[in-house]
Amino acid sequence: MYRDNTKVIKIGDKVIGGGNPILIQSMTNTKTHDVAATVKQILELEAAGCDIIRCAVPDMEAALALKEIKKQINIPLVADIHFDYKLAIAAIENGADKIRINPGNIGSADKVKAVVDKAKEYGVPIRVGVNSGSLEKNIIEKYGRVTAEGIVESALDKVRIIEEMGYDNIVISIKSSDVLMCIKAHELIAKETNYPLHVGITESGTLYSGNIKSSVGLGIILGQGIGDTIRVSLTGAPVEEIRTAKMILKTLGLKKGGITVVSCPTCGRTSIDLISLANEVEKMTDNYDLDIKVAVMGCVVNGPGEAREADLGIAGGKGEGLVIKKGEIIKKVPESELLSSLKAELDNWPAKSQ
Repeated sequence: MYRDNTKVIKIGDKVIGGGNPILIQSMTNTKTHDVAATVKQILELEAAGCDIIRCAVPDMEAALALKEIKKQINIPLVADIHFDYKLAIAAIENGADKIRINPGNIGSADKVKAVVDKAKEYGVPIRVGVNSGSLEKNIIEKYGRVTAEGIVESALDKVRIIEEMGYDNIVISIKSSDVLMCIKAHELIAKETNYPLHVGITESGTLYSGNIKSSVGLGIILGQGIGDTIRVSLTGAPVEEIRTAKMILKTLGLKKGGITVVSCPTCGRTSIDLISLANEVEKMTDNYDLDIKVAVMGCVVNGPGEAREADLGIAGGKGEGLVIKKGEIIKKVPESELLSSLKAELDNWPAKSQ
């Protein structure tokens, strides 16, 4: 697969490329200069399973704040810079583990080289980011419109600029809000370069539309063996990006660990508030690092059978429910105790479950 052959890049204490596990990224939506708020959000993202965090660096105050932020977090920090090369240099000097730039909007070749030289001095990777919305006029004119081919050409042009300055510690990111265009662009670039790819559907939308578009796009891209890090871009709380990214990777068999919750879609036999119960179970199980499957079923008629493939399950009835373990009913409890009974089983589950 493509990702098995990508160049190995070190970002802080994390390693990507060369067949290493796909890492999950997100981006803070706090004001980076507000150290307390930014650190608080990053720690929440860490707890949810974020592997790498990106912060916007729109001004020098934000660049200088990175030094203090770095002291209080545990995952690599990427500085996102546009237009001002001095901010990129300051971000590196203040502890950024990677910088995200588009050499096309940093300025003259001398300014780009100053950034590259500083990155080389500190051993910091450069993520070359190109979005469909920021393509150069000449490339749009060449292809007649924004195309996957144009996105790839623009990205590789930027990569060559950095390579010609003697640096190849590079990660590439090409994004579009057009899912099919984004998929095609990744299929094309994966054949043209062995640099690690950061994959995402940019500006994908709200929790509803963004989750669907990201799941479809990332599912197809990752399923072809393309991509070394991912971000689910949502208009919502960043922690939701992590939850969705983890589910995408788990669904594709690219990430292990964590409880998988399955639940039935409800029907006329359902006599409990299954929707609320399933959501409560999903939220509760986020706190467990167990590699097991938990089933939430709406009735005692088919519940035990449907939950047979799960490690643990609950099935609701009229005012009562069943707790099922490895396909066998182990207890009957009042409906009000289903969630607590499930939690008790999880609390006593062997830590190293397979």
